[in-house]
Amino acid sequence: MNSTTSPDLTRLGYLFAEIMSNHDVSRLDEIKAPNYVNHNAFAEPGLEGSKKVLGAIIAGVPDLKVTAEDVFVSADGSRVVGRYRYEGTHTGNLLGYPATGRPFVMRSIDIWRVQHGRFVEHWDELNTLEVFIQIGAVQPPMQPA
Repeated sequence: MNSTTSPDLTRLGYLFAEIMSNHDVSRLDEIKAPNYVNHNAFAEPGLEGSKKVLGAIIAGVPDLKVTAEDVFVSADGSRVVGRYRYEGTHTGNLLGYPATGRPFVMRSIDIWRVQHGRFVEHWDELNTLEVFIQIGAVQPPMQPA
């Protein structure tokens, strides 16, 4: 482990899920550095941009629950990787799509770079197509005959 990490970084990955499930984006300050960089097309720059997009998701899905299915720390302690399950009911505006009342499940894989025990940079792979199909925003692809 290098000098910029804390001994139990897996807790950050689990705390992210807890914060999201409790709908308290103000607690993101506990796990994300002020100079946070998010490589996600839906998020505006910085920690405040992260709070804004996560708050908008919670507003669109007020019963949102996030489960950390796996959380790993890289061998050198510079990265935390989490596999998450998001589930809820689309009862508000979600990323521009008006409420449908439909439930959905989505999975993500998130990778954070860590310094001094906080997330400083983030990359993710989100299955948003699956969400948009489940809420009826887009048609499912044609299945082979």
